[in-house]
Amino acid sequence: MVDPALIGLFGLCFTAATLLPGGSEAALVALAVQGAHPPWLLLVLATLGNVLGSVVNFWLGRGMRHLVGRRWFPVTAVQLARGEALFQRYGAWTLLFSWMPIIGDPLTVAAGSLGVRFPLFVMLVTLGKLARYSVVMVLTLGVLGAV
Repeated sequence: MVDPALIGLFGLCFTAATLLPGGSEAALVALAVQGAHPPWLLLVLATLGNVLGSVVNFWLGRGMRHLVGRRWFPVTAVQLARGEALFQRYGAWTLLFSWMPIIGDPLTVAAGSLGVRFPLFVMLVTLGKLARYSVVMVLTLGVLGAV
């Protein structure tokens, strides 16, 4: 049977990466502190969930660009324009920062709308999100080891 805590972690990380609001680091830290699961498993689930959430944003950008600017659509025209401007200035490497609050989601939508190759998108987003969650885990486990 799959542990509900692991499903919850995956779900929170997935949701946090979509255009819906949410945070995932607290759940990752809580499970790491609990110590009931191997840290590598928590890291893999958090990263996978977060990357898959960004994939949703990518496909929204690819197929729903015409919805940007509508009041109910979660990415405004201004946010998308900023994301696209970053892409035009720095290229797809900006996806390494897709984990950042406020700019990360628009970056992943912009990547889809600008036609970034999907394998490149997945590679760069995965590297960025894995690095972020790795830092969170190292800091958490380091604090636990110091106690």
